[in-house]
Amino acid sequence: MSENKPKGKTPENQNGTPNPFDNKKAQTKKPKFNPIWIYAILAAIFLGITFLNPSGGLKKDTGEVLQMIKNGDVAKLNVVNRNRAEVYLTKEAKEKDTYKKDIRKPNFPGGEDIYTYYLSDIGPADKFQETIDAAQIDLKPEQRIVTNWIAESDPWASPILQMLLWVGILVLVWMFVMRRMGGSGGAGGGQIFSIGKSKAQLFDKDTKVNVTFKDVAGLEGAKEEVMEIVDFLKNPTKYSNLGGKIPKGALLVGPPGTGKTLLAKAVAGEADVPFFSLSGSDFVEMFVGVGASRVRDLFRQAKEKAPCIIFIDEIDAIGRARGKNAMQGGNDERENTLNQLLTEMDGFGTDSGVIMLAATNRVDILDSALLRAGRFDRQIYADMPDLNERKAIFLVHLKPIKAEENLDIDFLARQTPGFSGADIANMCNEAALIAARYDKKVVEKQDFLDAVDRIVGGLEKKNKVITPDEKLAVAVHEAGHATVSWLCEHAHPLVKVTIVPRGRSLGAAWYLPDERQITRTEQLLDEMCATLGGRAAEKVIFDKISTGALSDLEKVTKQAMAMVSIYGLNEAIGNVSYYNMDQGFSKPFSEKQAALMDDEIKKLTDEQYLRAIKIIADNKDKVLALANQLLEREVIFKEDLEKIFGMSASDAIAKKLLDDQLIIADTAAIIEENMEVVEAEEIDETAAETSEETAEN
Repeated sequence: MSENKPKGKTPENQNGTPNPFDNKKAQTKKPKFNPIWIYAILAAIFLGITFLNPSGGLKKDTGEVLQMIKNGDVAKLNVVNRNRAEVYLTKEAKEKDTYKKDIRKPNFPGGEDIYTYYLSDIGPADKFQETIDAAQIDLKPEQRIVTNWIAESDPWASPILQMLLWVGILVLVWMFVMRRMGGSGGAGGGQIFSIGKSKAQLFDKDTKVNVTFKDVAGLEGAKEEVMEIVDFLKNPTKYSNLGGKIPKGALLVGPPGTGKTLLAKAVAGEADVPFFSLSGSDFVEMFVGVGASRVRDLFRQAKEKAPCIIFIDEIDAIGRARGKNAMQGGNDERENTLNQLLTEMDGFGTDSGVIMLAATNRVDILDSALLRAGRFDRQIYADMPDLNERKAIFLVHLKPIKAEENLDIDFLARQTPGFSGADIANMCNEAALIAARYDKKVVEKQDFLDAVDRIVGGLEKKNKVITPDEKLAVAVHEAGHATVSWLCEHAHPLVKVTIVPRGRSLGAAWYLPDERQITRTEQLLDEMCATLGGRAAEKVIFDKISTGALSDLEKVTKQAMAMVSIYGLNEAIGNVSYYNMDQGFSKPFSEKQAALMDDEIKKLTDEQYLRAIKIIADNKDKVLALANQLLEREVIFKEDLEKIFGMSASDAIAKKLLDDQLIIADTAAIIEENMEVVEAEEIDETAAETSEETAEN
């Protein structure tokens, strides 16, 4: 795809490639007046007043000044406004050690002489003059001084000027605060009244995004629907000839990390129309009415550049259902912003030409008026990638990775069930970092497996101090998990067991979950039993339990609660679901029903705990053998469990099903062969009869 690059300097990244998110145009513009110059000029004025205004001198009392006069050290005495006396020393006195440290030089060469000392309160003027005259009676006539009485006016002492000065300072502070709160985005450039302006980033022909639909993998269905909107903008007659109209909006929905924002970036990179991008939190501000004002300004800019696309990421920040929070007042700022957004999207005075794209992972809390047709005509679901989609995502993110030759991407895709696109990107990066840590030339298969462990389990803590008793307890706990899951038919397949501390856990049993579309009751019960296998092993082996099963208990409790209150898999509760019906302080069920649900949840967990204890007790020797191997090697794999327990229950069932299928296939082949023989014999008999009849005739 060709790209129109602006003339001049293009912002680049450290690797020299253009920055796709720098929306500043590189074209030459006339320089704007910077308000910083105002602050600089005012600062220069204050500094000039401070340094150019002659001042200085140390305070002395009357006795000390009279002694200086008697010694003939005073050259001049100025009395300012009949209350302040400034003492100037003679040249000879300035050379004396007594006064040298107190003498101040002029601010500038050749500047006005600065007095050395001063009297702050001279008392009555006539008495002060008499005192001065008496002090210099014994001096020669040429040493006597004349007192100069000076009247000066201080412009800064004026109350009006002081008031204006403080008002000016407050205005400058207000302008500075408003500029910071207004920000630099959107129209107005962050001026004092730009706080209500939209903060949307504009991507057009001069600011292209270097992300295309080729960079989006694993979202084929969602990508197809979004590409249709882009194709409509490029070829409108193709659809309008059939009477079709472009959808007014599309809402991208899905779990975090599935590529919703990446899909929007691809739209910005592929579309030949202006693309406005912003977040839902950009409408939120501390001032009343700012959110609605920014919505109006956003759509005003969009209508000026129509046809165009507006993308709002995390729209749930302003699109929550109205009236659900009783703690808020009637004039909720967020609701006002949402009302303005609803009006702009499909109100009485709206025009065509503006297409809305939005993304959220919490569609269940959005307002129903926002989701209706006419505003968001389509809801595009970005689900977790399946096996084939993960393989395609790996192909995209492995392009910049220097991986080993013949890397089994199918194996990596099978090892990452439940990973989102963002998780896979993080995994590839972690694998490269791990390979670089060991000074490898290429990223190997083991580096990717270590990256999976790092992401799922956390950072490995090899130097964590664990006592021998604690290490034995962890080994028994993890051996219990492995044993129960190995012997339960519907539990997830085991990959490995480790007692190496990672993150917050002291050990872990790693499984490879089946990618199920539906989950049956027996599968959930087996998973609960396997999860409680760790605590059951501690109880059977040590006849004690510890706090190490905290995460296991949390998981089991959530599964039991879901079975009882959400999925309707409990006979006592029946086929009811309370999913997403929590209304704050009020519950959608009675106290009697709540007590019954509590009893059924406890009953489920107790049953699976006793079942796990029985499995551990029946295989106690094997559990201890497995725990000893863990203590010796710290990590054991599926092959090690097969040597101790034989084939797992799930593998045995799978093998039995495969054998049954082979038996059925062999039986069908034999039957088919016999039928062919019978048919051949019947054909031969028919031919013989036909020959006899022909001979008789």
